[in-house]
This record gives sequence, C-alpha cells and structure tokens, in this order.
Amino acid sequence: MKKQTIFNTVFRVFRFIFIVIIGTLVYQALFSEILTKKIHIVAYILLWLFSSYLILPFINKLMTGRYLPNYFIGRSRTSDGLLGDPINLAFIGTEADLERLFVNSGWTKAEKLSLNSSIKMIVASLLGKSYPNAPVSSLFLFDKRQDLAFEKQIENNPRRRHHVRFWQTPKDWYLPGGKEADWLGAATYDKKVGFSIFTGQVTHKINSDIDKERDFVLASFEEENQQVSVDIVEHFTTSYHGRNGGGDEIFTDGALPFIKLK
Repeated sequence: MKKQTIFNTVFRVFRFIFIVIIGTLVYQALFSEILTKKIHIVAYILLWLFSSYLILPFINKLMTGRYLPNYFIGRSRTSDGLLGDPINLAFIGTEADLERLFVNSGWTKAEKLSLNSSIKMIVASLLGKSYPNAPVSSLFLFDKRQDLAFEKQIENNPRRRHHVRFWQTPKDWYLPGGKEADWLGAATYDKKVGFSIFTGQVTHKINSDIDKERDFVLASFEEENQQVSVDIVEHFTTSYHGRNGGGDEIFTDGALPFIKLK
C-alpha cells in the first residue's frame, strides 16, 4: 500500500510537469506568432490546461463510474472511464509468441508511456521527426492499461501510424459465448493529431473504419508469410456506430478474429 501511495504521488508530479510542458509547446507552436496580447494568451492556456486535464477528466470519471458497467462489453476505456477503442483482435498464445509474430510481420514494439517518452513524442509530432517506437496513450481493460503495443509509422511521422494495443486476459476467463483467448487487442489507425471533443486534450485522431485496421493487421501476417491460423467469429458483437474516448466516430461489423501461431 505504501509503494502504491508513493507511485501515485510521483505520477501526479509527473502529470503536472507534463501538463506544463504541453501548454508551453502548444503556445509556441500555435499561438505565439498569431496573437500579441501574451498575458491574455497565457491565461487562456492555463484555463484550457486546468479544464482539459483536471476538471473535465474528473467529471468524466465521476459520471462513468456510475453509469458504465464494470465488465467486458467489447470496449476498452480511457483513464477517465470513457469508452475507448473497440476490441477487434484476439490472440491465443504466450507473450513471446505474440511479440515474435508482430515483430516478424514488420511491426515495432512501442515504448512504455513515461514522462521522457511523452516529451519525445510531443517534440517528434510537432517537428515531424521519426519516432518508430513512440508510446501509445493508455487505454484500460480488466482495470489495467495495455500490456503490449505495436505500431507501424507512416512516412516517418509519428502523427500518423497503424497501432494495436494488447491486454492479457485474466486466468480462467471466458469471452461471451464461452470462447477463450490469452490476449485481446484493439487495432486503430492514427490519422492526425487533434483535440478530444470530450475533454479538449491533445490526442491522436483515429480513422473511423475500425474493421479496415483489423484487416490490415491480418494482412500484415500474410504479407510476411507468418504461419498463423485465423478463426473469424462473425457478429461476435452487434455492428454499431459510435465514438471512442477522444470523440472520434467509429464503426464496426462486430467480427472478432482469433489468431494462433501454427
């Protein structure tokens, strides 16, 4: 319990420093040459940071904790409790199997999210510099953030990338219908950097066609001649249109591929 308290304190300090850095970079990149009343701009930025990174996330967490069910519904969650990206991949095998499959299929394992990697990601995005193993934001399933993430950067620019998060399923845990999987994944395509419509935070904006990215992942295995078996369960969930945690429109046919190395 003491270690957890220390971790939470350190995390809050890092988060505060991270917010200040974001505010400074956003001001320099977007506002410093456009507006002249600097004292007003600083006040606006502080208001945006306070509301987007503190007040609105707190309200979202309070609300979602009351009305969203705390069991598997085929969606990940944001740290604020909002529904995140859909689960559209399932894998049967060990962590080593999963990592070997993706690396051999041309994917890069993403760095863990930290203060240092976050700063590198911000700088690379603003300057358009390559960062092939850039971290991905935290999404949660089974009350924990992703265990692994893989990505494919587009045109050496971290603002655009294919990426997929994976969570290891709990022991002796079954999917609806009695299906079993060792890992569940959410594959999406980052098309640009923008602002969340729910909080105003800076975030990646994803392509709405979730199924296209799911199929891209499967195609990458075939292109690199990976020996896998894929059992696609049609209509694992009902098809639907919705929005993810950043407010991006998403749609899916509800099919879930179960992947296993031969």
